[in-house]
Amino acid sequence: MSEKKGLIIHFMDGSKKVLEFPQQVADTDVAAAAKLKEALEARRLVIQAEGALVVIPFENIKYLQLYPAPKKLPAGVIRGASFKD
Repeated sequence: MSEKKGLIIHFMDGSKKVLEFPQQVADTDVAAAAKLKEALEARRLVIQAEGALVVIPFENIKYLQLYPAPKKLPAGVIRGASFKD
């Protein structure tokens, strides 16, 4: 479970933060989709980074990019999409 994951937080003001972190849940964990759903329902992103606890309200976030995409996803997720700008 040592695979690195990444997260790009795109803020409402146009700025962004890039995070890298170790995998938090095993790909085989049946609760992975439920944990993702729980995190989204919390309406805030809580991160422990560089010795500090950071809490970011979703109202300040335009969108999140998590990569690679989790193998287990909650119901309702559109899969296999690509952006066509």
